[in-house]
Amino acid sequence: MPTPATKVDTKLANAWKHKAGRDLTEAELLAMPEAEYMNDKQLDFFRARLEAQKEDLLSNAGETTEHLREDTTIVPDPADRATIEEEHALELRTRDRERKLLKKISQALVRIDAGDYGFCDETGEPIGLGRLMARPTATLSLEAQQRRELKQKMFGD
Repeated sequence: MPTPATKVDTKLANAWKHKAGRDLTEAELLAMPEAEYMNDKQLDFFRARLEAQKEDLLSNAGETTEHLREDTTIVPDPADRATIEEEHALELRTRDRERKLLKKISQALVRIDAGDYGFCDETGEPIGLGRLMARPTATLSLEAQQRRELKQKMFGD
């Protein structure tokens, strides 16, 4: 039974019943009953979010390739050349991080297909909608992630 501080808007709580998962808002998703955790509509919502993120990253990768090709002009001033090379290095590091994120996105899509998405790899407990909205590629619950980070801090990598 919701307390007055967490009163649920009934219109919002029932909106998911009449919409496709891809069309749900974050507020509608959060208003869904806990018993509906990782139902088909929630999985559809996260699949759409992951696929959109994947398309965006792939588009950025194409832009980087074009940008690096355009910037191959020879600059006589060593300071200007160093600046251009540093910008290229920064862009390549960013793309490398995005490449790693693409791998995580693909793994998350596989977990959706397998029916494992939204559940912690270590404990099997629900990860939680809030955490998945913030980080759709999450594989650990918040508690499990905190334990892992604490172990890494204590014992190193």
